[in-house]
Amino acid sequence: MLVLARPVTVGQVLSAADVREARISADGLDTIPAGAKDSVLGRPVAYSLPAGTVLSRAAVGAAQIPPPGEAIAAVALKAGQFPTGLSPGSRVTVVVAPATSAVSTAAAGGSRSWPATVVAVVAAETEQTTVVSLQLAEADARALAATPVGQVGVVTVNGTGR
Repeated sequence: MLVLARPVTVGQVLSAADVREARISADGLDTIPAGAKDSVLGRPVAYSLPAGTVLSRAAVGAAQIPPPGEAIAAVALKAGQFPTGLSPGSRVTVVVAPATSAVSTAAAGGSRSWPATVVAVVAAETEQTTVVSLQLAEADARALAATPVGQVGVVTVNGTGR
């Protein structure tokens, strides 16, 4: 059977270096036999998957995320705005701090928060920011995308993210 040799992200086109052969018992599973390797090379993956995942036919093809009703929003965060060790699959709560007035240090409005799942974490090489892609409800993603830079924080949670 074919197994991922390294992690892949949704939409990534599979290359020979991404897959390896493994001997496993796969009765009843829709796996891809090693002999069909050429049928997956050059095709995109439908999901972000970790190394060691047994490739199935459902894992290869058009992107399957985000699902209907959800969206992916990216936020640029600085150290201290997210916990170390944040990785794809982490359940988080996105917290938007209320804006402060230039006249007063009192917060204008209340804070907002939404449950989300981390899709990707990419540290910028030339800047001191990390871009975190988050999958959440579509309306929440739109609100998050409209939030001014510097007002967002990410908290790792266990379970539901609420």
